[in-house]
Amino acid sequence: MLASKKNITTRPKHILLWLSLGLVLAIGSLTAYQAYFPTSQMFSDVATDLPEFGYYAVPYDFDKPADSETTPKPTSLWTRTTGEDWPRMLGVHYDSKSSETGILKEWPKEGLKVLWSKKTGTGYGNGVAALGRWFQFDRHGDVERLTCYVAETGEELWKWEAKVVYRDEYGYNDGPRASPLVDEKNVYVYGVTGRLACIDIFTGKELWKRELSKDYGVVPNFFGVGATPLVYGDLLITMVGGSPAQGFLKSEPSINDLPNAKPNGTGMVALDKKTGKEIYRVGNYLSSYSAPVIASLSGEDYCVSLMREGLLVFRPKDGTGESFYPWRAAMLESVNAASPVVFDNKIFISEAYEIGSALLEWKDNALSLLWKDSGSRSSHAMRTHWNTPLLHKNRLYASSGRNPPDTDIRCIELTEEMPPKIVWSHRNRDRGTGLLVDDHWLWLGEFGKLHLYSLSDNEWKILADMDLQSLTDPASQEPLIEPPSWAPPVLSHGLLFVRGANRVVCLELIPQK
Repeated sequence: MLASKKNITTRPKHILLWLSLGLVLAIGSLTAYQAYFPTSQMFSDVATDLPEFGYYAVPYDFDKPADSETTPKPTSLWTRTTGEDWPRMLGVHYDSKSSETGILKEWPKEGLKVLWSKKTGTGYGNGVAALGRWFQFDRHGDVERLTCYVAETGEELWKWEAKVVYRDEYGYNDGPRASPLVDEKNVYVYGVTGRLACIDIFTGKELWKRELSKDYGVVPNFFGVGATPLVYGDLLITMVGGSPAQGFLKSEPSINDLPNAKPNGTGMVALDKKTGKEIYRVGNYLSSYSAPVIASLSGEDYCVSLMREGLLVFRPKDGTGESFYPWRAAMLESVNAASPVVFDNKIFISEAYEIGSALLEWKDNALSLLWKDSGSRSSHAMRTHWNTPLLHKNRLYASSGRNPPDTDIRCIELTEEMPPKIVWSHRNRDRGTGLLVDDHWLWLGEFGKLHLYSLSDNEWKILADMDLQSLTDPASQEPLIEPPSWAPPVLSHGLLFVRGANRVVCLELIPQK
């Protein structure tokens, strides 16, 4: 009995001894491991893949559980080591300028190297490139479809679809006009009927959506909904342009109601980008096809948006500080489609129907006119239709004209208070878009011609060119580009993305070293 009692009383001491020894060994092993493998290196293979672009605001927390076991962590698929993403319409800084260098200035006879091409649905907007992915938004049959590809190879990763009912009353195609918008781990799409959806870029899962045209009573515009939204902080700022309800017995508004449409104060609506809930609304105006931009005016951020009736400026953080300048042709079926160009507290706006261009100044928290075009259309300094002029120093580059017969390509030089002078122009009867990169203007015409111009030239001079309509896709033997090619080109990590009526093409503009 005594022996038995002795064993019982001493056993806990042995257990405690072994537990203490084990704890000491564990702590020692962990300390040695951390000394040899610092925490900063433990995730280096993943962390170094994260891009350093401004719109990816918060680094991913690897210690935080994922939303689900299948949700991948944010990593870039780029294998090309240099370059920047092009996550939204007009690029990172809303000006269609790329900071990349090393472009090919002399092109082979056959043009730039074609890396891949893919058939698209119908639509007019181009895709965007982010995190090594290419996002293309089009209509296929009776659905609007967002497809995610590997940007370097064209490999399809996933697709998202939603039913759509829309027919263009003027005979243009029935696909979306706006480009996708990538922010952090989400991509936003704004469809031709006003459906705004938020989708996870890694899984293609829909996170939320809203039917903004129905929610805000939007009277259908001539060509559907077409202004690409933007993200500012936690806000998704969207051009809506709704109208008052027509009454219980009235049918849904149609394009026939547009001549008498009245605004209801929802020209621009800021939504919570994570939920789609409205935060504020500003501007008693109808919508246009001009993508709004964020710019600094007098050292403060403002949203600058060319609405159907004219230019609206307001603080994007809360919708305050509203200022407006009327700018629209008297013609009923005219539209504003080119985005404003902002520089040095000045704003350049342009349209192609009747009144041409104007230069405004932001002073004392208000807009004032410096100069505007007058006289006949042939005497106007610039008449941009759906292409946004490109600014380099004090010169603007753009296609000027409403339709091919009256269109030229030109460079104008801006002055403070006097109308600009034309540096050079060439009647090419080919409306186009473009981007600025490495001191050059890369111009894309609506018939698939790709031209390279030097920004230092004082005359029209093509340095290199490529006719995408004359080239064929090896697999289908179809033209690489069929007109119209109205979407602005995109440059990301040396790759140039161009879209035509039914195909997107990836070209190598900057070879890998």
